[in-house]
Amino acid sequence: MPGSRTGRPPAQRVVRRPVAGPPRDNPALRLYTRARRAWDRPLTAYYLILGGSLLITVLGLVMVYSASQITALQMSLPGSFFFRKQFLAAAIGGLLMLAASRMPVKLHRALAYPILAGAVFLMALVQVPGIGMSVNGNQNWISLGGSFQIQPSEFGKLALVLWGADLLARKQDKRLLSQWKHLLVPLVPVAFMLLGLIMLGGDMGTAIILTAILFGLLWLAGAPTRLFAGVLSIAALIGVILIKTSPNRMARLACIGATEPKSGAADCWQAVHGIYALASGGIFGSGLGASVEKWGQLPEAHTDFIFAVTGEELGLAGTLSVLALFAALGYAGIRVAGRTEDPFVRYAAGGVTTWITAQAVINIGAVLGLLPIAGVPLPLFSYGGSALLPTMFAIGLLIAFARDEPAARAALAMRQPRFGRKRGAGGLTGARRWNTMRRRASAARTSGER
Repeated sequence: MPGSRTGRPPAQRVVRRPVAGPPRDNPALRLYTRARRAWDRPLTAYYLILGGSLLITVLGLVMVYSASQITALQMSLPGSFFFRKQFLAAAIGGLLMLAASRMPVKLHRALAYPILAGAVFLMALVQVPGIGMSVNGNQNWISLGGSFQIQPSEFGKLALVLWGADLLARKQDKRLLSQWKHLLVPLVPVAFMLLGLIMLGGDMGTAIILTAILFGLLWLAGAPTRLFAGVLSIAALIGVILIKTSPNRMARLACIGATEPKSGAADCWQAVHGIYALASGGIFGSGLGASVEKWGQLPEAHTDFIFAVTGEELGLAGTLSVLALFAALGYAGIRVAGRTEDPFVRYAAGGVTTWITAQAVINIGAVLGLLPIAGVPLPLFSYGGSALLPTMFAIGLLIAFARDEPAARAALAMRQPRFGRKRGAGGLTGARRWNTMRRRASAARTSGER
């Protein structure tokens, strides 16, 4: 290569590449990132439980008022009769939820045995002649005077959750759950005692929910597959015997997927008219208060089949909204149970989540014609104070557990009152407050927390 005039080698030409511009902003990716970041925040479960339960309860009050007016008028009662009773129960339940959300975990554990003893006493009192009363063929109610009644079996669900969680937590602390006899005794015998008291009154729907809670606790406790399958087989065998020996339960089983009110020898009037109500609602429904099926065609329109009236008046959009709220509530409960290191909190949160989701699935499945009609209400939504009060107390448990997470405690501790504070005077900026909160949450996080 020839040299230059100065005797130096010629300079190499540098090939300049075009400078790449900034990456294009993807709106979908940005939205996903923001949603993921918000989903992983410490208080997500707290807000989902609190907001989801309140929305379900408020929407349930609206639908109870709409679905119960015709029934009340047919009974020569004011149109708002059932709504006023449900509103009173919701107000009392709100106080119970607030009290439960503020109680420490030790107090929840201390209440386990008194609640169990009270539930067993009331469930036994139902069978005493002159005290217990029968409703729709089931002897599981106690009259409180006037139009007020109580169903003790609903409180049996809360009793089994609290007592079972405390029992399993104490045995886990003593490292006894690896032995099958300590895993089953006395949890399974006490659960079977509650089931026996319920079945004396003929309420198989509540017995199914209690069985689901029992299996949820055993699964959370790490029951071996063989042991779990054995208990499940015994429960399934007992269930088959109880169904085979009852013509009413066999008729309900025959109505699964029925499209005609008279399906053979079975009377499927309620199941079929529930499908009619859902089908006539369309996408956005016929309008609030404009249901046709509640005018005497659909039995139990404001209790067990309130979801059908919701589908008729609010349409597919309304029913999907209810399903989304229950799904969010179930996810938040699973998240609380999975992030804690306290065994009692894990068992109690898992038991409450199993209770609410199983009952919602059984109720909605019956309305859709996918499951037999079990006669259980939709949690927080259907009419019935006996079901609403223990359920709202259980929601308060979940709120208390969600607040007790280390990261959530740190986030709540960083909150300052919005009113009476000078802007920019001595206070941290938003970014500094968030960074400080993250450092405190990291310091408070336990080694096993995910």
